[in-house]
Amino acid sequence: MTMTKNYQELIPGRVYIGGADDLSVALENEKIDVAYDLRAEAGESLFENHKHTPIVDDAANQDESIRHAVSEIVHSYNEGKNIYFHCQGGSNRTGTVAIGTLLSLELAKSMDDAELQAKSARPKINVKPEMKEALARLYK
Repeated sequence: MTMTKNYQELIPGRVYIGGADDLSVALENEKIDVAYDLRAEAGESLFENHKHTPIVDDAANQDESIRHAVSEIVHSYNEGKNIYFHCQGGSNRTGTVAIGTLLSLELAKSMDDAELQAKSARPKINVKPEMKEALARLYK
């Protein structure tokens, strides 16, 4: 049975992004070492190395939770792990952390550049204003 691939590569061969429902397909197709669930309302996982790094959607003052999620992902990346991270639909929180990850790894020159790269990888990314404000504070 071929499953539809609705997730994307943020960093080819290393970092994958998508929605919660795409994790099982990513686990089947990619060599994922660790997955990060960015939802505040974490669901049950079928994957033992699935870490909950919650960011609250539609809430202000998410700087610390964004910083924590990005630093966990960057740490795993620097350890050579293959990573999948997701929120529910893979657009706002996933996009926010994708931008932060690209900036932290110095793979983007600016926040606009990081957002362009993230959207070119996953066109449905749509970072809400309060998340962009948090990113602007974290990456000034």
